[in-house]
Amino acid sequence: MPTAAEDLVAAVRLLVDDPKAVTAEAVEIEGGTELRLRVAESDRGKVIGRHGRAIDALRALADVRGGRDGCRYELELDED
Repeated sequence: MPTAAEDLVAAVRLLVDDPKAVTAEAVEIEGGTELRLRVAESDRGKVIGRHGRAIDALRALADVRGGRDGCRYELELDED
């Protein structure tokens, strides 16, 4: 079964123009796991979406995955 980070990468690659630039890492934090997403600078707007709707939807998917995995995931879009 794919990890939460792998599932996140697969979903985000469908949204962006440069799918090869999409990476995610899972970092253990107090109270759960933080999924740190990185995309090409030119694709940041697509991942955030109009009024933040796309990133909110990705965070909702992370919440659902966390419920299934029995843990809490936080999704952050890293700025490079």
